[in-house]
Amino acid sequence: MKMHIGVLGPHATTPEQYELGTQVGAAIAQAGAILFCGGLDGMMRAAAQGAKSAGGLTIGILPGTDKTAANEFIDIGIPTDLGAYRNALLVRSCDAVIAVHGAYGTLSEIAFALRLKVPVVGLNTWAVHRNGAPDPGIHVARTAEEAVRLAIELANKRV
Repeated sequence: MKMHIGVLGPHATTPEQYELGTQVGAAIAQAGAILFCGGLDGMMRAAAQGAKSAGGLTIGILPGTDKTAANEFIDIGIPTDLGAYRNALLVRSCDAVIAVHGAYGTLSEIAFALRLKVPVVGLNTWAVHRNGAPDPGIHVARTAEEAVRLAIELANKRV
């Protein structure tokens, strides 16, 4: 079965953040994995666009009831009617997740991933500290390619 790699990130992005998201999505597809995301705008759209440009499959875990609300780069939209609570379902669907930038929704997804023991790779995202030290569950990457390579390595260690 193909690996499921999730991309977490903000609904609104700068052009530079969007470009980074497309690079992450393309690298996921080039690695032969399936891209999972929230299916809407911003980083979700960027990652899906990148994956599609590289011939990948994209799945959007949507907050509402309408699968057509997904952005145009989503192949399979899964409506949940869960609103922001769909973040847990998104994370649970993945073998590993990559958080790229992000706001509070991304932070909640990171927290779900850490709680559910889904490997987290951070790329210009939140730094989470516990007892004054960085949480070792968030693995920091500096490039899109490094983030995907690390996510796949970590996911393979879980199996």
